[in-house]
Amino acid sequence: MPRPTPRRDVLVAIMNNRRDLEIARLQRWYRIPVRSAPKNIEEAQWLAFYQTAAFGEERWAIRYYAPILGRSIVKRRELFPDQPDHPRAEHEYYKLELGELRCLERPIISRRGRRIVFIPTTWEKFCRAEEVNDLFHESPLEDALYAALKRHRIESERQFFVRIGDARYCLDFAIFCRRGNIDVECDGDAWHSDPKVLHRDRQRNNVLTSAGWAVLRFGSRELSVQMRACLRLIRATIRVQGGLLRAEGALAARTSRRSA
Repeated sequence: MPRPTPRRDVLVAIMNNRRDLEIARLQRWYRIPVRSAPKNIEEAQWLAFYQTAAFGEERWAIRYYAPILGRSIVKRRELFPDQPDHPRAEHEYYKLELGELRCLERPIISRRGRRIVFIPTTWEKFCRAEEVNDLFHESPLEDALYAALKRHRIESERQFFVRIGDARYCLDFAIFCRRGNIDVECDGDAWHSDPKVLHRDRQRNNVLTSAGWAVLRFGSRELSVQMRACLRLIRATIRVQGGLLRAEGALAARTSRRSA
């Protein structure tokens, strides 16, 4: 395979219906609303598709990807001239022109069947990934903690969104346990020492705690030179929360609830 430029050159996007996959396969384009486009939309050289529940046995996995050959901004009515009265007909979209769709030898799966919208990542991570959490490319601190959690077989979900009331929170790491879940945050020392940020962090902690989450925060120095101590605290918190709830059990429970 040709090798793209080194940083965030792959964009993983949601594919939630069969028609759009056929458009990508046969007409070779994909659309992204301008107002919700990810930061790397202009630098991405590859587009990969995360398939949702609409795809049956192929759900919750990335199987197909394609090179991005060009991009332009168009109105929705230009993409779908047969739908001139659509409520979003005048909305602007990025139209990504694609090369031929390619199939991964081994799909990149989501063990918990999570919903994602976009994941900007690198070509190197995309080629090595076994599951969706391997793709995230946020910071070296988060990568180091994620690698340590994997070595110790502590399952986690990276960049996991939680809605509490009207607010939506992005957790660096969500660890699911039997009696309550854990939010693990990697705090850059400079950014999180700002008084306003500290105040916001405390408010956020309070909201998550009231919803049953245990919140652990680790600074740059702790993660750089005291990783073992961080892992000991995470393990102790997992025990307090009743032990890990493995992804296989979580998926089985959700499937059972759907079929009931």
